[in-house]
Amino acid sequence: MKIFFFALSIAVGCSTPARAQSVTHIQTQSAGIATGVWVGAKGTPAVYGNTLSQAENAFTKIQTLLKEQGLGMGDIVMMRVYMAADPAMDNKLDFAGMNTAYAKFFGTPEQPNKPARSTVQVAALVAAGALLEVEVQAARSSPSVPTQ
Repeated sequence: MKIFFFALSIAVGCSTPARAQSVTHIQTQSAGIATGVWVGAKGTPAVYGNTLSQAENAFTKIQTLLKEQGLGMGDIVMMRVYMAADPAMDNKLDFAGMNTAYAKFFGTPEQPNKPARSTVQVAALVAAGALLEVEVQAARSSPSVPTQ
């Protein structure tokens, strides 16, 4: 039996903002990715909410992306959470907010599995207003995977 891994990284910078924002993609037709994406009105940074709402949003997106691959939250074997301090909390880390969201998706009666997890504080994240970024690796055993 082989085990294969599915890696997924979710940056909260792509979460649904708490208020309407304008979005401008800077890209060319031939490029594989955008050069940049501006979010906000006239230089106003996007508002993503507090750590709890950003974490809930990130876990929901991870759940959706895993489902598209035939996997679930219980298939996550490793999670890395990068957190930045929240200016609204006197520049302190809201670890409790992240853990509250985490507990809605892991270790529940419906989904009892918990992944191995590292959570680290970083000075800042790339997306202005983002308070956390979550990276997961999921695995499933599949007898249909060819043996090498």
